[in-house]
Amino acid sequence: MSREKHVALSAKQLKEKCGIDADMDLLNNIAKGLGIALMGDDSSLVSCGDASELETIKNGFMKKKLGLSDSDDLDGALNKACEDLGKSNPLKRRAAFYYLLTKHFGK
Repeated sequence: MSREKHVALSAKQLKEKCGIDADMDLLNNIAKGLGIALMGDDSSLVSCGDASELETIKNGFMKKKLGLSDSDDLDGALNKACEDLGKSNPLKRRAAFYYLLTKHFGK
C-alpha cells in the first residue's frame, strides 16, 4: 500500500473512531518516518494484543523518536491509543496509532 493511501485511511480512522480531524502535516510526517513499515499489510497495522509489538513501539517510537522515558506512563498511553481506536478493531492503522501517541504527549 502506498504511503498516501495509508495516510488517507489513517485520517479516516482517526475521524471515525476518535472524532479527530487530523493535522495532515503531522500525520504525513509520522507516515514518512514509518517508511517501509507501511508497505506490508501486516506491518502497517498495530496489534494491541501482541505484547512484543507494544514493547517495540514503546522502545523504538516513544523512547527513541519522542524522547520519552518510563516515568511518562508509556503503558497508559499505549492502552489509551488501543482503546481510542477500538480494542476489538483488528485494523488499527500504524500512522493513526502513532499520531494518537504523539498528540497524547504534546509532541
